[in-house]
Amino acid sequence: SILLSAATTTAFTSRNISSRRIANNPTLLLSSTADTPVSTQYDIVKVDLTDGRDYPIYIGSDFTDDEAAALIKPHILGKRVLLITNDNIDKWYLDRYQKLLEGDGKQVDTVVLPDGEEHKTFECMSMVLDRALELGLDRRSTFVALGGGVIGDMVGFASAIYQRGVNFIQIPTTVMAMVDSSVGGKTGVNHPLGKNMVGSFHQPQCVFIDTTTLDTLPDRELKSGISEVVKYGLIRDAPFFEWQEENMTKLL
Repeated sequence: SILLSAATTTAFTSRNISSRRIANNPTLLLSSTADTPVSTQYDIVKVDLTDGRDYPIYIGSDFTDDEAAALIKPHILGKRVLLITNDNIDKWYLDRYQKLLEGDGKQVDTVVLPDGEEHKTFECMSMVLDRALELGLDRRSTFVALGGGVIGDMVGFASAIYQRGVNFIQIPTTVMAMVDSSVGGKTGVNHPLGKNMVGSFHQPQCVFIDTTTLDTLPDRELKSGISEVVKYGLIRDAPFFEWQEENMTKLL
């Protein structure tokens, strides 16, 4: 959590987006509909946008279903939710998040996309739009991206253009997604003539990071994500880089 809180704050600074870290405050934000308070320690990085659409990034580990719901569900404004993941993540986390987001009159439908950068295309993203239209989702619906950077980018772009824009929430499950692709509202898909050439800036309602999901991340992807964090320290934050040097064996 310390690593990700510092990394996301540094990442926002590098993009000239204001953010504030509120450390280890488990009672700062509770769901108005939850009976169980959030007792798990977590950090909040508050993203301050100039147009007033501020949003929080919740960073913690081992959240219970009730705690996760208490943090995420207040950011779902309507009754319809479209939860999107890929065919690698679905076996680990889809059922859990579908169940914890339901209740309080909310209906949660799902879409499972093929995994991999080669599927980050307009055609694949259109599967999200097709499903939303088939379900008759309106502008008060919320799209939820559950997965790595490819899922986050495609779901964010789909939410930006569906009915001229609906809300979405990021639940990243890789280090790279937690510290990079979920930061700053970057969304989009690849084009045969260039990577990320078709997209939009569309900010989420919140970002929910449970570092427990990294337990199922392959070692190669974990190290790749941490290398991105090392870069943040080298570029902008010498004390953070020194902290990484002292703690790298624990991180890996």
